[in-house]
Amino acid sequence: MQIAAEQKPVEIKCDIISFKEKKTYEFFKRLFDIVCSFLALVFLSPILLITAVAIKIDDGGPVIFAQTRIGKDGKIFRMYKFRSMCVDAERKIKELQDKNESDGLAFKMEHDPRITRVGRFIRKTSIDELPQLINILIGDMSIVGPRPPLGYEVYYYNEYQMQRLLVKPGLTCYWQCSGRSDVSFDEWMDMDIKYIKERGFWRDIAIILKTVPAVLFSKGAY
Repeated sequence: MQIAAEQKPVEIKCDIISFKEKKTYEFFKRLFDIVCSFLALVFLSPILLITAVAIKIDDGGPVIFAQTRIGKDGKIFRMYKFRSMCVDAERKIKELQDKNESDGLAFKMEHDPRITRVGRFIRKTSIDELPQLINILIGDMSIVGPRPPLGYEVYYYNEYQMQRLLVKPGLTCYWQCSGRSDVSFDEWMDMDIKYIKERGFWRDIAIILKTVPAVLFSKGAY
């Protein structure tokens, strides 16, 4: 696992939650994920096709960007996104570390020079995340859950932050519909732990409904 030497652990003083399995909820949540992700892939196929063609025309590089992420119980999986950055974006990140605008472990930069012309649009509209419907369909992710972290981020997690891995990662969550990049790292972690405590079918529906206006108005998306 590659570790960024300049990253430091984030200390958060908060109680560790008492995690309980909710088997009935998990069963229907998985059924909901399968049905919704399949239908979304079918109905959104024209958008997926147009996006793929636009990315290819823009710079000729790969359409899909697959990145190793950490899922439930530390499971490693490949998360799919439409490529929104230049082909050698991961190599160039070292040159931009001093411009990181995040106050935590993740790298965030509003005017990231690695983002392509098409990439800027699909990131603003969250279209770049749509290939994760495949991750949901095959069971790596869920529609609602904490966003899947990178390996080096998990390496620096404290005990409190590690609790994000108690449930399956998701396409959307409290963070996704509450400002995304405008939310501090500590608040982000607290939102995910709050979701794990409160998770339930109606809670998931409420988060999905809140995500719609957040995506339409591109709140905190860059």
